[in-house]
Amino acid sequence: MAELRGRHVPVLLERCLELLAPALGRGGPTVHVDATLGLGGHAEAVLAAFPETVLVGLDRDTEALAHARARLAPYADRIHLVHAIYDELPEVLAELGIDGIDGALFDLGVSSLQLDAADRGFAYAQDAPLDMRMDQTRGVTAEEVVNTYSHGDLARVLRVYGEEKFAGRVASAILRERERNKITSSARLAELVRESIPAAARRTGGHPAKRTFQALRIEVNRELVALETALPAALDALEIGGRMVVLSYHSLEDRLTKQAFAARARSSGPVDLPVELPGTGPTLRLLSRGAEPPTEAEVAANPRAASVRLRAAERIDPDAPGRTSGTDRERSRRSVEGMHLPAGSRKGRRRVPAEGRDAASQGEGS
Repeated sequence: MAELRGRHVPVLLERCLELLAPALGRGGPTVHVDATLGLGGHAEAVLAAFPETVLVGLDRDTEALAHARARLAPYADRIHLVHAIYDELPEVLAELGIDGIDGALFDLGVSSLQLDAADRGFAYAQDAPLDMRMDQTRGVTAEEVVNTYSHGDLARVLRVYGEEKFAGRVASAILRERERNKITSSARLAELVRESIPAAARRTGGHPAKRTFQALRIEVNRELVALETALPAALDALEIGGRMVVLSYHSLEDRLTKQAFAARARSSGPVDLPVELPGTGPTLRLLSRGAEPPTEAEVAANPRAASVRLRAAERIDPDAPGRTSGTDRERSRRSVEGMHLPAGSRKGRRRVPAEGRDAASQGEGS
């Protein structure tokens, strides 16, 4: 096998192991899903720390999968590595005959291998063909996107996925350029973007092309579309007591994670009832308060961890006897308060579960 291209330092490794330990180390065989296997750094640590854990590792990048397979060879009897996207998890588990899992990790975004391999076209600082496919066996390339999308579609991709304030200007510059020459180079695209951004806006925030490259990568790989399906599917697969950790690197990923967790961390029953109806209690317990940022020490050791935000949750039994959730306590408190309010003042009061208040007070991507 070819020598590894790229440097790989697993992000927030110790914190991930700490969060997963109660689920993977509770005694007896357990199953852990690494939905974004990459070069196998997190997976190797899990297999070493939990000798009875079986790993199911997914990755759409065949080159990364090959390197991970070599890295994890000492654990060959406890691994199932599959060429798949994370939204294909239900099919992967069904084929393996696995009914439930105990742990799951999503380390989202682009991998070190993809960033450091210049010929993949992910990095705006290196000239390369405009590919950007994580799975080079299928799908459209970034070159096809920039040379065939209409102005409206291109501007939408840049604005929504890259949060680019000057999306219209960048799209116009791309259309003008492609009328003269087909855009095939990452360096040329980065130059076009830079020329499109007003000089005042170029002085801060890093390279002006980073948002455009992020947007194209997300569009090419359908990252957010896949994530929106994959998160609920992985949560559905968790056994009671199972835990899931998600590492996000931009606000769009983190927002989807926050929404997926929040929907299951609150009651689905009527808010005005004094007791929880069977089967309507929360099915998740949030393990992180908002989104956890990296420590200064983590960033110093691994600069690529600077933008990471961690969220984690545990699957709980909504009908477990004696379990009182934050939602239950909040509902009871508000019910008691309501008994002492004047009759006319009880209408129109907005009820927000405890978890929702915490999230709302900290804002998106907190």
